[in-house]
Amino acid sequence: MKRMSGIVVPMVTPFDGKDRVDLDATDRLTDYLIDSGVNGLYPCGTTGEMLKMTSEERMVFSKEVIDHAVGRIPVFIQIGASTTAESIRLAKHAVESGADGIGVVTPQFFGVNDREMVTYFSSIASSVPSDFPVYLYGIPQCAANDISIRAVKELLEKHSNIVGIKYSFADFMRLREYLLFRDKGFDVIIGPDKLILPALSMGCKGTVSGCTQCFPAPFTELWNAYCEGDMQKALDASIKSTELCDVVKAGANIAYFKAALAINGVIDTHMRAPGLDLTKEEMENLRKSLENYKEKYGY
Repeated sequence: MKRMSGIVVPMVTPFDGKDRVDLDATDRLTDYLIDSGVNGLYPCGTTGEMLKMTSEERMVFSKEVIDHAVGRIPVFIQIGASTTAESIRLAKHAVESGADGIGVVTPQFFGVNDREMVTYFSSIASSVPSDFPVYLYGIPQCAANDISIRAVKELLEKHSNIVGIKYSFADFMRLREYLLFRDKGFDVIIGPDKLILPALSMGCKGTVSGCTQCFPAPFTELWNAYCEGDMQKALDASIKSTELCDVVKAGANIAYFKAALAINGVIDTHMRAPGLDLTKEEMENLRKSLENYKEKYGY
């Protein structure tokens, strides 16, 4: 089974001026990210405005990414939806479309207990082949539900295809607890972009980093230096990548990610309502900040 590792990008979803998924822009974004040296793609996640899209749109977008990537790097589709039935439908589509695996966000908005959490993930893991990788996805600050250590333990006892977790809350004590399952082949992927290097040092296998798509260079530098054992170079890259996170608001507003990509000539800026594009003033300020950043570090 393939695994997520290194710098994995939760892609924004390009929309055109008529609020449709823009497949030409999707192809450009896919090429841009692969050519930049990232290690994997993760469509239809939080950064991709997943809950603003219909299941049909998510299937079209994810299939386009898979087909255009043509095996150059792994593609893991985030399939978690508002209902278990829709999540299973999207999971089966990911298998049929040739994805390398899936991520599954927890149930959202309505609180669930451990029994309900385990039942939810078990239903999805059982709906795909036993050798098809499934990653749990915890983002409690948005979804209102966290994945307990007890729930993870029970899920690993039941499903050999649950191979890891993408955890997007800045809680290193919880990360440490998840990492205790490494001997069972359970990988931990960090979400918060500013914490990549310390998370790698703890034993995490990589990151799903939204900020990376805005300007991938410092993030790929960090990963490559870490893999080479050059910790000073990795630390230098971490300082640069963290500063870039500040420039693009570290995921607090996805419009900044799309605006940065537009400035780089990759996609247009369109957000889906209720999200709004940046104002002209905000766009110009971002442009200047990115120029200053690149000049400062010689990019």
